[in-house]
Amino acid sequence: MAAHQMTAADRFCLAIDLGTGGPKVGLVSMTGAIAWKEHTPVETGRTAGGGAVQDASAWWEVISDSSRRALSSGVIDPERLVTVTITGQWASTVPVDTVGHPVGDCLLWQDTRGAPYALRVIGGPVAGHAPVRALRWVRRSGGAPSLRGADPIGHMLFIEHRQPEVARAARWYLEPVDYLAMRLTGRAAASPASMTGAWLTDNRTPERLRYDPALVSMAGIDATKLPPLCPTGSIVGTVTVPVARDLGLPPGVTVVTGTPDLHSAACGAGAVLPYQAHLALSTSSWIGAPVPFKKTDIRRQIASVPGLDPASYLIADNHETGGLCLQWLRDLLFPGESFEALTDLAATAAPGAGSLLFTPWLNGERSPVEDHLARGGFHNLSLHTTRADLVRAVLEGVAYNSRWLHQAVERFTGRPLDPLRIIGGGALSDLWCQVHADVLDRIIERPAEPLHANLRGAAIFAGLSLGHLRPSDVASLVPAERTFTPDPAMRRIYDRLFAEFPKLYSSQRKLFARLNRT
Repeated sequence: MAAHQMTAADRFCLAIDLGTGGPKVGLVSMTGAIAWKEHTPVETGRTAGGGAVQDASAWWEVISDSSRRALSSGVIDPERLVTVTITGQWASTVPVDTVGHPVGDCLLWQDTRGAPYALRVIGGPVAGHAPVRALRWVRRSGGAPSLRGADPIGHMLFIEHRQPEVARAARWYLEPVDYLAMRLTGRAAASPASMTGAWLTDNRTPERLRYDPALVSMAGIDATKLPPLCPTGSIVGTVTVPVARDLGLPPGVTVVTGTPDLHSAACGAGAVLPYQAHLALSTSSWIGAPVPFKKTDIRRQIASVPGLDPASYLIADNHETGGLCLQWLRDLLFPGESFEALTDLAATAAPGAGSLLFTPWLNGERSPVEDHLARGGFHNLSLHTTRADLVRAVLEGVAYNSRWLHQAVERFTGRPLDPLRIIGGGALSDLWCQVHADVLDRIIERPAEPLHANLRGAAIFAGLSLGHLRPSDVASLVPAERTFTPDPAMRRIYDRLFAEFPKLYSSQRKLFARLNRT
């Protein structure tokens, strides 16, 4: 079929979702139909002092192998594959040489070894920040460097000060999605969306493609190592001939600018119009929605960041742990059990889990409170507490945390956000979806294949970017597979328990600081 005769449904993408747990690779139409998919786990290395790293070269090997299997599978005619689209983890840093090969480990968004250097940049007496500097950062970019050093500014400063050999070899510091784009095209490039976590772009006018000189200077970053910017949703380049030949791609395949998982999640949830909200229940968790304004709530760590195109914004916030809490419980107390078996067990416990409360701050928290010293716990345990109560309390505790954030996000937008589209691995559980509906008192809509929403969303983003789809098309491409309606009978139970949830943080905040400060 000639290219000019193909519809969006005929055009396929090689979609790459580089999550922290490992890459997913798929063949996905621009209308979101997944023809082939594969997930390969990768390990995160933990080092002393808060290090969290992965081998970016290993990503490339895994993605290359998956791409070859996809293209040789025969599920589509390779001539129908027209672009590569990339999404995944962000606020991570890959140091690369002039041809895009890594010269050191990728420092993940969980890596906090740059904290001492970040504190020199932004630390001060007001909630840990220097107020004048923080205000300047927020006014221009919408956010500020993490006091924990868990973002590109902290990473780059750590490399420059503590890994001088890596710093000397590094030509560029790239986000993971931009690193993959460079491996494919040979071109170092980024977009305002992919550089969101660096807080170095001037986001007051998203169409303006520039790093803010004042912010770069305040950060103490070498501006020559920041990749050139191109518009979000534009074409970075064409896959090089050697790479295309190696992967089995037809000639002339383009690569669209990479996006954070926040952006692909909005597309994959079918929520790309203003104020259409989605709730991600993955390793971490967040609530996002497109909005037409730039705004920052620095107290609650909620901001609108460069969105799906150069003229829009997306709400960004983050829970450090979401679905990871259930994995933690499984690995600790139920080794070898499936997640389905655990949620089946939780269903045998009464709603409210016998008034047992679980706080899911196992790795600190970012929104609606920023406190890397916060820790989780079970509260109100008794001799009558059962294993089923423990599991149900974890499901409900994650939902209470979502409600706490959702209330803050609704204040941020000034309007109710109802319904919410739910995606991520946690959304596979009917019980967990219903618990969220009951705890939040909001309609929860689940699209088909919520675990692969980012793969689907990356392809839909490519369709929007290349002009084969309109934003108004997306909701019909991602219909709700099931709707979960709040049960009025649950209001008294969950309102009573949620009323105690934020109080637990307030009462224990100083204890966390005493026990966990190093």
